[in-house]
Amino acid sequence: MGWRGIGRSGGHVERGLQGLVTKKLFNISLLLDKGEGEDEGSMPNSVERVARVMAGIPSSNASLYREIRFLVGDPAAMVELPIGGGTQRMLILRDIEMGRAARHARVDRVHCPVDFTPSDGLSGDRETATAQAVAECLRRNDVTHVVADRSLPLIYVHQLQQAGIWVECDPEWGVLERRSKDAQEIVWLREAQATTEGAIEMACRMVARSTAAADGSLQYDGAPLTSERIRAAVSVWLLERGYTNSPSIIAGGPEGADCHNLGQGTLRTGTPVIIDIFPRCDATRYHGDCTRTVVHGDVPDEVLQMHAAVVAAKQMATRACRAGATGEHVHEATAAEMTSRGYHMGRPPGDASKDYCGMPHGTGHGIGLDVHEPPLLDRSGPVLVVGDALTIEPGLYCDAIGGVRVEDMVIVTADGCTNLNQLPEGLDWT
Repeated sequence: MGWRGIGRSGGHVERGLQGLVTKKLFNISLLLDKGEGEDEGSMPNSVERVARVMAGIPSSNASLYREIRFLVGDPAAMVELPIGGGTQRMLILRDIEMGRAARHARVDRVHCPVDFTPSDGLSGDRETATAQAVAECLRRNDVTHVVADRSLPLIYVHQLQQAGIWVECDPEWGVLERRSKDAQEIVWLREAQATTEGAIEMACRMVARSTAAADGSLQYDGAPLTSERIRAAVSVWLLERGYTNSPSIIAGGPEGADCHNLGQGTLRTGTPVIIDIFPRCDATRYHGDCTRTVVHGDVPDEVLQMHAAVVAAKQMATRACRAGATGEHVHEATAAEMTSRGYHMGRPPGDASKDYCGMPHGTGHGIGLDVHEPPLLDRSGPVLVVGDALTIEPGLYCDAIGGVRVEDMVIVTADGCTNLNQLPEGLDWT
């Protein structure tokens, strides 16, 4: 026996992986060969019982965690069964987690894999056993058709097809739901952003209140002030407040011209330093994300002009944010302001001089359980919805000078957006 992957697009069947991602809502079936003459693309019976399944490890699968609001580091599966005229949510996970899950998870019932042991037993592998239990649970409930989200591990698809259950992927399930933040999520994002701003302020003041040596290098408390030193101070500051910090961007001078260069070495007076911090709260799992630019000492005129353009572009993009507008429209507002001031948009050409100054990236992105989530504020950016949490982060970059970026977080409303930031936007942090 062999396996066949079947994908549908426009009424015809395409075999192989190339045919799988051809439709917004596509069907996947991994079927056993059943002999000559059988219709390979036949759908399940017209009388169906349809369930929804989302599975994985909640500590690393953000969509599953948001769906059940329960954190665990072992495999778990949320099964939504049709019951009467409604649905019932069931969580299947490791037995020692059942009591905690029953108290805290957003589900109706909690089970462990042993509750749905198939006739040939459960695997000793936890993920496989959980997938086997899901398949057996659905079989006992006469489910013929499963709708899953884009993150469903293939081991679950394998076990479901072994049980003769048709699996359909809904690429949008868990995406739009995660985009439209509820009231609790907005509280968590506001808290995360406030803490992030505290770290930004601390880092910017380290630069602003340092002293310059004769060669222009910065000293702080009698030692060289390096990107690494500030990055470590930020991580410790956040750790003490219950946050896990990815390496922060502390990029000074020409290093800041590469928008995601983390920065290294001793910082210097009279040059822009980009401070971009994006930690995750250990308790809620939600992220903050904020950027400010600081200059020690006298600010060059070119940097003042770049900063004025960035702040104005951020203001125009923020004004453009509202439900019903598109991410592309917001980015266009940024681009219009930048180009009106003589700056370029897009990546520099290969023969660009070191004086070329432009914005090579989009205006921003969604944020929440991941630091980068849909939607994008860029070309082809989708329609914004109420509750979208977005970063607005225009920047300008010049190899001869460095970079300037300012970033806030906003929540989209029906008629605009709410800015979660309180920090000033200026270059002087003394």
